[in-house]
Amino acid sequence: MSVITFVNNIEEETGKTMSLVAIATHMAIEYNNRILIISTTSKEDKINSCFFEDRKTKKIKLGIFGENKSTIDSESGIEGIAKIARANKLTPQIITNYTKVVFKDRLEILLGPEKKEKKFTDEEEKDITEEYVNLISVASMYYDKVFVDLDNDLSKEIRDKIIEQSDLVILNISQNYKKLKKFKENKENNELLKSPKTLLLIGRYDKFSKYNSKNITRYLEEKNQVLTVPYNTLYFEAANEAGVPDLFLKFKKALDPDDRNAIFVEEIKRASENIIYRLQELQARM
Repeated sequence: MSVITFVNNIEEETGKTMSLVAIATHMAIEYNNRILIISTTSKEDKINSCFFEDRKTKKIKLGIFGENKSTIDSESGIEGIAKIARANKLTPQIITNYTKVVFKDRLEILLGPEKKEKKFTDEEEKDITEEYVNLISVASMYYDKVFVDLDNDLSKEIRDKIIEQSDLVILNISQNYKKLKKFKENKENNELLKSPKTLLLIGRYDKFSKYNSKNITRYLEEKNQVLTVPYNTLYFEAANEAGVPDLFLKFKKALDPDDRNAIFVEEIKRASENIIYRLQELQARM
């Protein structure tokens, strides 16, 4: 049972959330694992739009297996759990009462605090975010894999605690040369960047860029080829229309090598396999 946390390199947009969603969804379909995705953002939640229609939307969305039931209302996940945790009553089974189900017994989502007309006070927001550490620890007892989308707006203290309790950290970088240069300069002085529990991943990857994964791997002097999640039009459209589950079920069918989606699927598969292999490798060292 493992905690896999996705983080951004410095303050830049790297496609972190979309990379996490793609890999976690693929694993939920391809492996016999029970997976939980935890969103830690209080901003507009990209993860929610990947899987669930807006609650106000009454349109019935037809999926491969008929009507999509993902519009079911539920209390905001982390807010409900925070109340339970503060009362010292949080158990692995209770967590499932606050998740939204994508695939039964395979993939569940725990959303961050809901946006409200009246903003949280600093104290209220602190009370909620401080429970992430406890939540992740308890969830890892129940789910085979817990994927954490770590938001930059969380306090450094909370971020550091979540990273420390993670079995694997997926550090998301871009193909921007200046950012890569700065990353390389910081690498020698940053324990996380040198840690065996850290894997590098390029989100929204463009294989035609001069800074492709092989060149970046050489430039950063990495032993293993940097992972990628290529930009894919169908995927990013599905992410805005609650269509990610159906899209990945379609991708499960064998794709022609010449299909423009084949590279996307192969790279998601490679990233998933590398994550599983590194987890097994780290566990063998313990």
